[in-house]
Amino acid sequence: MGYKYGCDMRGMLSFQIMWLLSKKSMHGEAIAKEIEKRRGDKPKAGTLYPALKELKGANLIKGEQEGKTIVYSLTPSGREALKHAVMYFCRSFGDVFEEAK
Repeated sequence: MGYKYGCDMRGMLSFQIMWLLSKKSMHGEAIAKEIEKRRGDKPKAGTLYPALKELKGANLIKGEQEGKTIVYSLTPSGREALKHAVMYFCRSFGDVFEEAK
């Protein structure tokens, strides 16, 4: 998975995860439900948890055990990477949103 801009822009899942975690720390199920609200479909555990693992391995997010759940949050490098990813996203897709108005 390429992390030049903090996430894999091909699938957008990493970008969505990081964006959500920039708002508040969450456990996996809460992340899945928030994504479902926005996309209309809930990512499967076999898709979500490998993405979380890759983001964690790249030091963009961290996970802290709270009871039986792991609560994820952005790391400082994750916040920086997300800032670059948002700029990349806007540069790449901004005109799509302007034309859709």
